[in-house]
Amino acid sequence: MTIDIEKPKPALPGLSIAVLLAGLSIGFFVVVALATGETAQLTGQGVAGLLQRMVALGLVAIGQTFVILVGSIDLSVAALISAVAVLASHVMQSDPAMILPAVLACLGLCLAAGLVNGTLVAYGGINPLIATLGTGLVIQGVLAASFGALQGAVAREFQIIAYGGVLGVPYSILLLVALSLVAAFVLYRTLFGARLYAVGGNPDGARLAGIRTERVILSAHMVASLFAGAAGLYLAARLQSGTPWIGRDGIYDLESIAVTVIGGTILAGGKGGVAGTLAGVLLFASLDAGFNMLGIDAFLKQVLRGAIVIAAVAVHAVRTRGHVA
Repeated sequence: MTIDIEKPKPALPGLSIAVLLAGLSIGFFVVVALATGETAQLTGQGVAGLLQRMVALGLVAIGQTFVILVGSIDLSVAALISAVAVLASHVMQSDPAMILPAVLACLGLCLAAGLVNGTLVAYGGINPLIATLGTGLVIQGVLAASFGALQGAVAREFQIIAYGGVLGVPYSILLLVALSLVAAFVLYRTLFGARLYAVGGNPDGARLAGIRTERVILSAHMVASLFAGAAGLYLAARLQSGTPWIGRDGIYDLESIAVTVIGGTILAGGKGGVAGTLAGVLLFASLDAGFNMLGIDAFLKQVLRGAIVIAAVAVHAVRTRGHVA
């Protein structure tokens, strides 16, 4: 028996799920807007607002897709988002000359966090839930002890990422699209992407085929941390400063896992992709926008979203079981 790892899959994994989720999300958004009389939400500006709701969670979820594809998971992303936002504003101190040093420092922090997570999981043999949760708690603890309040502010020129645009399209949306395309290319058209699917689908077989599975898992965690860092930089630009609780309050760790799984990426690894993940993010963004138009209580929102996650995963599990049988 041979394992072909040299040729990435030609078709986009989970594309049918992505199309279905996107259609349901758009349909829900349009129906609620019409039913509540919020027709302004259907204009170009309203649609842009909907898409902007996807940016932060979308960036984190794309990175989460990489680690879930190799059968791992990352619960440290929420704390890392907070750390990046705080570090960016602390280094910049409203000085445009410090934008590049701040960004480089944030990326360095992300690489270090991903290296620690990947090393603990791939080489230390520690369960990824425990390893990344521990890393996140350490980061959050350092933030709470060192930055109990707002620290500095990002440069006004840096805020263009969140508030600027070209031809009516916000830069933040273009950033999400660009990074999504890069991630999709890496997953579907490179040897590294093929190895991610191989390691997640059959780790023993991948190892026998000559793949250094530990390196692949380590790299996936570093990618996830970098995407979390991109989300942290975006949120710092949007909020104009960093706060130690921005990632925790956004529940980016659990929600990134939820939308990734809703999009068809299975927790066992080896199946899924960026298209499905973005469709899951669009679903959450549409639900948020729709709930706001309906005036639904914030706590009830969480209940409904949780129920949708459970239902979506249950349906996917049933379909998968039937296909295997």
